[in-house]
Amino acid sequence: MYNLLEIQGLSKRYGNVQALSNINLSIGSGHITGLLGPNGSGKTTLIKIICGLLKPTTGTVLIDGNPVSPASKAVVSYLPDTTYLDNSMTVEAAISMFMDFYKDFDANRAYAMLSNLNINPKLKMKTLSKGTKEKVQLILVMSRRAKLYVLDEPIAGVDPAARDYILHTIINNYDPSATILISTHLITDVEQVLDEAIFLQYGNIRLYQPVEALRMQSGKSVDELFREVYRC
Repeated sequence: MYNLLEIQGLSKRYGNVQALSNINLSIGSGHITGLLGPNGSGKTTLIKIICGLLKPTTGTVLIDGNPVSPASKAVVSYLPDTTYLDNSMTVEAAISMFMDFYKDFDANRAYAMLSNLNINPKLKMKTLSKGTKEKVQLILVMSRRAKLYVLDEPIAGVDPAARDYILHTIINNYDPSATILISTHLITDVEQVLDEAIFLQYGNIRLYQPVEALRMQSGKSVDELFREVYRC
């Protein structure tokens, strides 16, 4: 099977702190993978290395056969866990910016999703609630025709009523041959869409298996198993 993401011997140190320790990971195309773990487990560090925002101390990362570089970044669509759009910018200006930056950006898809969520593209970002800003950012990310979508806490800032729609948006707006890597602590909400789960702890992979296998072997939901593993 073709692996879209290949990580070998990946470690990252911040001074005396070992954030990641010899991570080895292969994720195939066409998967929705949950990156799960408590705060401080190394999730954000791993995501930033994949997206080229941090350099590893040791190890290699290949995305679609390319090391982290402009070639890999061209096929990765990244949603950070913080708001990054200029508050003075309108939503439609953000769409224009993404059109300029990314050749694979589909503006028609973006406007359709904005319409479905009743978000006025003429509004400035500073007039939107935190949850609506996060919806706009997710729409921008999912409107690219990328091969790897990396989503850091995509539903953390939205109300429970909107979560199902957002998850529906995620799974229905990417090519089936692409892969989605979702980092989240809201496991109950995302479990329904996951094909496989990675449990990260103290910078190490504790578990990496298909979700159905985890359920069958443990007799528990992924959320229940997570709470047991991490004693939440």
